[in-house]
Amino acid sequence: MNQLNSHKSPVVAQQLFANRWLVYTVFALIVSMMSIAAISDVVAAEPVSKSRRGVMIGGHDSVAYHTLSREPHAKAAAGKKTWVVEYLGAKWRFASKENADLFEANPEKYKPAYNGHCANALSLGKGLLKTNGKVWEIFGDQLFLFYAEKGRKRWLSVDDITDFKAVADAEWAKLSQ
Repeated sequence: MNQLNSHKSPVVAQQLFANRWLVYTVFALIVSMMSIAAISDVVAAEPVSKSRRGVMIGGHDSVAYHTLSREPHAKAAAGKKTWVVEYLGAKWRFASKENADLFEANPEKYKPAYNGHCANALSLGKGLLKTNGKVWEIFGDQLFLFYAEKGRKRWLSVDDITDFKAVADAEWAKLSQ
């Protein structure tokens, strides 16, 4: 009987090895596919101007900007931790439930141009510069944020922002792919 078992052992060992190899290969493929999916989600996401904690535009209420006084220029309205909407992988805070509901129903209407990055930096070809939501302006119906007051004043110094916006839009198209 020992001779019979010793004769079958190499065959059994080969089958076990083949099965382990198949299991390891399948496992490696699954892990690889999951990694590729995770990377493509990160790459496909638009860049947003958020803090390390994932809060957009310094926690300011993006809906409230549309109701603030422009002359004199009002301070941005702070959002509350109570009213938060998750959008574009970030936390958007609002001063009221009504504003949170308005944003959730139509985020494209209320989100700032360039997902909160500095419009002036983009218009100068200087890339994506995060903002804190304190320096702002509404042109038409669109909210634009700026890193500093100097950039906002540059945009206000012209009668028509079309040229600035065209350059910023082209830069955004390149950088947000």
